Amino acid sequence: MTGKNKLIHPPQKLSQNGLQVTHTNKIKWLSFPYLIWMAGFIIIPLIMIVFYGLTSKEGGLTLENISLISDPINLKALLLALELSIISTIICLLLAYPLAIILNNTKMKSNSFIVLIIILPMWMNFLLRTIAWQNILERTGVLNSILSFFHLPTLNIINTPAAIILGMVYNFLPFMVLPIYNVLIKIDTDVINAARDLGANGRQTFRKIIFPLSLPGVLSGITMVFVPSLTTFVISTILGGSKIVLIGNVIEQQFRLGNWHTGSGLSLVLMLFILFSMAILSKYDKESEGSNLW
Repeated sequence: MTGKNKLIHPPQKLSQNGLQVTHTNKIKWLSFPYLIWMAGFIIIPLIMIVFYGLTSKEGGLTLENISLISDPINLKALLLALELSIISTIICLLLAYPLAIILNNTKMKSNSFIVLIIILPMWMNFLLRTIAWQNILERTGVLNSILSFFHLPTLNIINTPAAIILGMVYNFLPFMVLPIYNVLIKIDTDVINAARDLGANGRQTFRKIIFPLSLPGVLSGITMVFVPSLTTFVISTILGGSKIVLIGNVIEQQFRLGNWHTGSGLSLVLMLFILFSMAILSKYDKESEGSNLW
């Protein structure tokens, strides 16, 4: 029996290894369409942006396209985009965190309905949602019509930075709510109850337990709101009109005019700002994970 067992076990191990190799090969083949999609829509466009941004129309290497960011018009557009995106991100965070806590505290059998309510506006086309806000905020729009009906002073919001911020907050707020909510629902209630049993009040529990544990969701939400807010040009075009120009509008105009080298150079500068901000958030996230909650 011992000799038979010695003969039987090696084929079993070989068969198991064979199944693992086959399973791994199937996973690789299933990921192959995604690799093609990633190469066609992410890697190749990035290579083209880098190529056009670092070359002149004659084909030689140059940094002139990147240095155009120092032009007063381009620099003003970049600084204004940074300002509005930071303000929009802060407002989204202030609105999203309490909303995520309220949603987490609701006692419902299924959370899918809550998530559906949050993402339902996102099913509508982004352009249509922004145009809807244009119709609401314009001088003869819905908002001023209601104010006039009640004999209240009308508001001149359209074509102002406030209108752009409102459009950013409306369109990107779900991207802040969902990451924070997904982290909050995973926090063990026993940890919170233990803090309460040790004498921590509500404010101390939030400051030392809830917020540190939810910080990864907060940082993820900040990234998901700040990046599209900084690069947007649709919201500023529709709600800001021709009076307010962001760096996204400048880049879009350069590509529309056929100036691929200039547009790519400005895009590289914008990418550096995004990568720098993401690196800071990633570093802060790692430091918070290694710190002691107490």
